[in-house]
Amino acid sequence: MIEKTLDYFRIALYVALVAVALSLFQFWQQEHQTATTHVTTNTSTTYKTDSNYIPEITNTISQTTAEDAQKQKDIATKTPVIHITTDLVDVAIDTTGGNITGIKLLKFPETLHSTQPYLLLNNNAETRYLAQSGLLGDAGPDTSKGQAVFTSENTQYTLQNNQNELQVSLHWQNNQGVRVTKIYTLHRNSYEIDLNYLIENQGNAAWNGNLYLQLLRTNTPPKNGNSGFVNLATYFGAAISTPEKPFKKITFKDMVEKPVNESVPGGWAAMVQHYFISAWVPEKNTTSQYFSRVTNDGLYTIGMIGPAITVKPGEKTTTSAKLYSGPAVTDTLEKVAPGLQLTIDYGWFWFISIIIFWMMQKIYDVVGNWGWSIVFVTLIIKLMFYHLSAKSYRSMSAMKKLQPKINELKERFGADKQKFTQATLELYKKEKVNPMSGCLPILVQIPVFIGLYWVLIESVQLRQAPFIFWIHDLSTKDPFYILPVLMGLSMFLQQRLNPPPPDPMQAKLMMLMPVIFTAMFMNFPAGLMLYWFVNNTLSFLQQWYIMHSMEKSKIKSSNK
Repeated sequence: MIEKTLDYFRIALYVALVAVALSLFQFWQQEHQTATTHVTTNTSTTYKTDSNYIPEITNTISQTTAEDAQKQKDIATKTPVIHITTDLVDVAIDTTGGNITGIKLLKFPETLHSTQPYLLLNNNAETRYLAQSGLLGDAGPDTSKGQAVFTSENTQYTLQNNQNELQVSLHWQNNQGVRVTKIYTLHRNSYEIDLNYLIENQGNAAWNGNLYLQLLRTNTPPKNGNSGFVNLATYFGAAISTPEKPFKKITFKDMVEKPVNESVPGGWAAMVQHYFISAWVPEKNTTSQYFSRVTNDGLYTIGMIGPAITVKPGEKTTTSAKLYSGPAVTDTLEKVAPGLQLTIDYGWFWFISIIIFWMMQKIYDVVGNWGWSIVFVTLIIKLMFYHLSAKSYRSMSAMKKLQPKINELKERFGADKQKFTQATLELYKKEKVNPMSGCLPILVQIPVFIGLYWVLIESVQLRQAPFIFWIHDLSTKDPFYILPVLMGLSMFLQQRLNPPPPDPMQAKLMMLMPVIFTAMFMNFPAGLMLYWFVNNTLSFLQQWYIMHSMEKSKIKSSNK
């Protein structure tokens, strides 16, 4: 009875590990399923311009007419696009609105063997992803009739080798004496872009307006070369930060069903995708009205409108913000804005993931290979739990040795299960064997497995990271399925050292477990399969060594 209970418990743990895998697969579908239906929005709250929509400040602004919209579209086709190149990014800015319509990440190839840089922000119809900003007021630059058309001295700017920052100024003025300079500042070795507005009023009436910042994109997950499983498991959507909740996910479905409309001091608004993030960060001491909405043409928008700005005649003022658009790296995001690093979502066992990644990073700094870093981290984890595992393996070895005696008890007591159970417990007590300890290695492995899974999935450092031989990307599946097969074989060998279940059906089920696990994890990241293969191999060697040592000790004792 006891053996059956323990075997059922052991099987239940393996089933739990399978369930974890299935849960990870279903996680995104359950929590972050996005709306794919066409959405019609209230035209009184959004206004079409040449480059999509800008938010409304008051209800007194009239709707853009079709004629005005066409004029703006005609202007947009004639205005140039400014290109800015630094050591890390290639940025495209549309002079209509001065919006960022493209960012290429020069240090991140599009695919593993591609020479093309990763295109994050873009103005393509199917994958449109823009960072818009402006000053919305009755006297411009941006009004309900459209966005301002800026001018610039050049259309090409490049950060030179002797420069640490590069400023690009865009100019606009109206016939009422209001002049606006929109200044983008890009820095060497940085994905941050500073935005500053200089507003000069040389007219006779006060200028009133508000700064707005917004990110717009289509509901089209990026193609990143990963398996469908990875794309489903990672978050794709918007997020904001408030004092009450430093990281609040706003799914595309939320934007349809319950749009954001709240006053927030400081904070940030972001669009999050696998490995990369874009976020607008307002000035620290300002309170903005955060919003989300979906446009008629299917663009999902997250952003904010800042407090009212007034510039009296003869005066000038400035307002600023910053945009981060690049890889999701914890140390970098922490410096951009408080809580922005939380967009790297390590899931349920985030505290384990943080420790694992910290160890991997330190080892990588020495060995220069993320695959070997995983191997050494696995070894460290095994050493940390060495004594716990050793105790478990000794108990399992002792259980295996006791199997003949247990069989004798079965024959002696026959169908009297109560007496058999009592006799078995006395035998365990006499031999100082704890049958439950054999399950500890599986229990320990589950949270570590999940923690490492999220490290491999979420860490952009592991994107396209090679190991050796045929493994060219640890964040995607093994192309030849060699590591999953090796993982299954190592699991099978480890099982051979354990005492077999007395029930034939349980024994067959346990024998099938390596096959089931191999099939289940075929498409998991190669780095995760590497961890599990190394972990199983080390466990097998440790268990074999302990059993061999116990056998030698028994022989020595019998010879005395």
